[in-house]
Amino acid sequence: MIRCRSVWVVLGVLLLASVAGLAQSVDVTPNVVHDTAIWFFTNNSPAVAVTGLQLEFDEEVTITQVFPIGGFGQLAGPASGTSFLVLGDLLVGGAYWISWQPASAVPSLSLWLSGEKPVGAPYFTTVAKLGYLFGQGIAHLRETAPDALRAAFNQFFADNAAYLAGLAESTGLDLATSLMPIIMASPAEGIENFFNTIVGMLGVTTLEGVLTGGIDFTALFAALGM
Repeated sequence: MIRCRSVWVVLGVLLLASVAGLAQSVDVTPNVVHDTAIWFFTNNSPAVAVTGLQLEFDEEVTITQVFPIGGFGQLAGPASGTSFLVLGDLLVGGAYWISWQPASAVPSLSLWLSGEKPVGAPYFTTVAKLGYLFGQGIAHLRETAPDALRAAFNQFFADNAAYLAGLAESTGLDLATSLMPIIMASPAEGIENFFNTIVGMLGVTTLEGVLTGGIDFTALFAALGM
């Protein structure tokens, strides 16, 4: 199976509305017909033609069809699994019509590619994928603009001072003190693991719970490419 592994992701606007509605460059329209899911993945990356789509699930699925609209597209690799790559040039506004079984399966991550580089912002539906994207995006920004990363976290701590003080009182965890050494030194996987640990401590299990749970991520999202 072909898969883009060395991925850094620039996060975009993260506005949770529904499974179809993160306001991001991968615009999805889900449908179910009998026992098959049929989703449209539309390229809304501004003025950027793409050459492929990375698609991941948290459960095994079988891709039954890939139909390009406004370009070309075919599945690279086996039709069954949890991670897939669709290759083919697709114009701005074009779409892949992709169907799979079981119909209940929902993509945990999809992002457009230009060559091996992600373009635009991803569509994702799980806390785990948010942690993955945070890890990749922060590690990349640390290498390319460390001062901007520090400034973003300083603003993040200021925006959430009251919440973090309450967290420290209830859990004994001073996030502002413990987080920055990890952010500035750990690999992407370490940042991802720390994020997942904190989310687990808070008892949050859904993406909506993270994004609407009282923490203001605006400064971080802006630094990572809003």
